[in-house]
Amino acid sequence: MGSAPLTPPPQQPVILGFDPGRQKCGVAVMALDRRLLFQQVVSAEQAIATIDTLQQQFPISLMVMGNQTSAKQWKQKVVDELPTSLRVVMVDERYSTLQARDRYWDMYPPKGIRRLLPQKLRSIPRPIDDIVAILLIERYFDHLTDPPS
Repeated sequence: MGSAPLTPPPQQPVILGFDPGRQKCGVAVMALDRRLLFQQVVSAEQAIATIDTLQQQFPISLMVMGNQTSAKQWKQKVVDELPTSLRVVMVDERYSTLQARDRYWDMYPPKGIRRLLPQKLRSIPRPIDDIVAILLIERYFDHLTDPPS
C-alpha cells in the first residue's frame, strides 16, 4: 500500500493522524507547521506495530483519530497494546472520505488523457485512508485555530 518516505524527525512535536478501519487503516504524521512527514495505508493487523514504530522515529505528542466506525474499539486497542502511552483526541470524521477523494487529485494530479475526464468520473487507483488521516490532523489544527462561536 502507498507510503511517503520517512523524513528526518523534526525538532518540534508532531501529530499522528489515524483513520482506523476493519481491513485497512490510514496513518499520517504531520509537524505543527503542517508539513507532512509520513503517510501510509496499512493493514488493520499492522496498525499498532506501525504506530509503535512511528513513535520511535518521531516526537509524537498526540494521536488524532476519527470518531466514527469502530473508533471506540480502536482507541481502547491503542491504549491497551501500545508499549508507550499516547494521548488520543477524537475528531469529527464525517465526509472525510469525500474530502479525501478531492485531496487525492490535488496531491496526485492526473496525467495524460485521464486529466481530460471530469474528476467525478476518474477512479482513484489506490486506497486513500492515509489522506483521510491527513485531513483528520488538519481538522484538529483548524479546531484549535477557530475562534469560539
